[in-house]
Amino acid sequence: FLGRIDQQVKLRGFRIELGEIEALLAQHPAVREAVVVVREDRKSNQQLVAYVTEEPRTGCPPGVLEPNENQAGELLGSGFWVLGSTLREFLAQRLPAYMVPSAFVTIDALPLTANGKLDHKALPAPEFAGSRLDAASGEPRTPLQAVIAGIWADVLGLDRVGIFDNFFELGGQSVIAARLMARLRDACQVEIPLRALFERPTVAELAEHVEQASQSIQRPSAPPLLPVPRDGRALPLSFAQQRLWFLDQLEPNSPLYNVPTVVQLTGQLDVHALQASLEQIARRHEILRTTFVADTTDATGQPRQIIAAAPSIALVERDLRDLEPTAPQAEVTRLATQEARQPFDLQRGPLIRTTVLRLGEQEHVLLLTIHHIVSDGWSMGIVIRELAALYAALIASTPQLEHVELPVLPIQYADYAVWQREWLRDQVLDDQLSYWKRQLADAPPLLKLATDRPRPALQTYTGGSHSFTLPLSLLHDLIAVSRREGTTLFMTTLAAFNVLLHWNSGQDDIVVGSPIAGRSRVELEPLIGFFINTLVLRARLAGQTTFKDLLHQMREVTLGAYAHQDVPFERLVEALQPDRSLAHLPLFQVWFVLQNIPMPALELPGLILRLMDVDHGIARYDLRLGLMESPDEFSGSIEYNTDLFDAATIAHLASLFETLLTIIAARPEVGLDELKATLDAAHAQYQAGKQQALKNTVMQKLKQSRRPPVRGS
Repeated sequence: FLGRIDQQVKLRGFRIELGEIEALLAQHPAVREAVVVVREDRKSNQQLVAYVTEEPRTGCPPGVLEPNENQAGELLGSGFWVLGSTLREFLAQRLPAYMVPSAFVTIDALPLTANGKLDHKALPAPEFAGSRLDAASGEPRTPLQAVIAGIWADVLGLDRVGIFDNFFELGGQSVIAARLMARLRDACQVEIPLRALFERPTVAELAEHVEQASQSIQRPSAPPLLPVPRDGRALPLSFAQQRLWFLDQLEPNSPLYNVPTVVQLTGQLDVHALQASLEQIARRHEILRTTFVADTTDATGQPRQIIAAAPSIALVERDLRDLEPTAPQAEVTRLATQEARQPFDLQRGPLIRTTVLRLGEQEHVLLLTIHHIVSDGWSMGIVIRELAALYAALIASTPQLEHVELPVLPIQYADYAVWQREWLRDQVLDDQLSYWKRQLADAPPLLKLATDRPRPALQTYTGGSHSFTLPLSLLHDLIAVSRREGTTLFMTTLAAFNVLLHWNSGQDDIVVGSPIAGRSRVELEPLIGFFINTLVLRARLAGQTTFKDLLHQMREVTLGAYAHQDVPFERLVEALQPDRSLAHLPLFQVWFVLQNIPMPALELPGLILRLMDVDHGIARYDLRLGLMESPDEFSGSIEYNTDLFDAATIAHLASLFETLLTIIAARPEVGLDELKATLDAAHAQYQAGKQQALKNTVMQKLKQSRRPPVRGS
């Protein structure tokens, strides 16, 4: 690895950092230097090629190192390594399949130019074993395989997919899998559970399963999702919306369900174009023009949606240019926190607010706050995409919004709310509720974490946040473990989190909440709205010996939850009737989320945009662990209730979590008792450090108190 700046290329739809592959190759004991380039094979297909120089002890003659199944990784009597298969396998355990080179070439030395840079022209041409798609992955052989391969390529963002490609090795995970199954349902008119993809993760295997399901006449159970007339009839709320409306009635003027976004904008900002873009988004999406009132014609006072004909989005401008040079950032934080904590009036609206803070001619901050009843995390991605397209059109020399290419919206959120209430009832609802009643029978009502202070009698939702960064190499190792065990990164990290909660609480029965997108139908993907649902995931550690045992249990728990995800959380609480307490939430008090669907790039013409992380001092849960996976970052944050925890305790828990992940990535078969002993030792060291720090502070104060007073002159 030459230490050069990572070069990003796009290959078969994937963005690939060549330097990342080179860095991993350099970790292999037989490799001295490595460089990865893109070259064309005989059929003009672009392929990754790795050129390596070997450590002197290997002495392997130069040449193309292709797989040799009889000798792969074998140390020959002469001391030569057969590196082709060895390096291929080495990378396959750490990287997704699309990042593993198609050919490996060993050379005496990397050719350099007179300036000391890599001489690409001097690299020898590789002898490809054959096109990866033709030979290894396979062209579709039936019309059904072709349809499924096309769907895979679409949801994965690839140019093409072979019938033997593994969905998860191509970068697939749970959210993308749900999108795939929704498209498969539409294309084949057959209901396929998500579990089928985990058990049959190639196009060939899944096509065979779809063929069998088609013969058994397993047709989609839900009715079509169609627009409903807007003829003055009362439009109902979705189940999730009704829960938030009810909570707002119990505790009006609460900012708990505000969704704030803070964006720094550097460059020439056209404020009028920004406001016009937001108004156009609201014209497209009825939900941003919606308010919620109690239906006075209904004896029960059920809420209904009122959709305004025209958008009402006021963009407030505040000029901070006259502040002292050191003051603007503090004022931005203050105003952002103030804005995030400003409640909405669900009856009057609007339920979206925008403020632009002007720090200079080329420096602004956008505060965008939306109420959760009309939005979710997926929706924010839609807002960003549409805002970028509309803003670019409006600042063009000849603004023409009609030429902006945005997804057609065949339905609106209110149509979904009507459809959900018509479909999710009677036998459909009872069947799904039966699963949850069995799954959560006798679950503990409270996870008794080791807190710094006793739990108050009334939950206040005051919160803090701790952010941390994890090594990218750890991410790659965890992905490799997940692939080998037939799980996803979500399942693996959730299992690790359960180990941490088990150690902290001493409980063997752990219940954690986690979000699911709730967009299991293709029609819902381009809509802004509150679709997200809550899954209640239960881990039983009693009787589990190794982490691998627990991981496989969490795989089954998660797949079972996915198969019964349509039950709204509010209906689940209603059916289970858990003991209520003002001190904590029902069913679970800890939240876990893995964000591995990248948000659209924050790009506006003439502007550099950066998301700002502002702690708004609100926590809905005792603990909320959020992990973020992206091609160039693996990070996390813990949101916590400050009535219960100190900041130092949360930072310590984050450190322990990283310790767990590191051990698990190296040895997933590790015993749970060994993990507990490791955490005990790390915690003892932490406590000893705290005691020593306290002792040092006391000694310092004693020394200061013994000093004679300084006399005045």
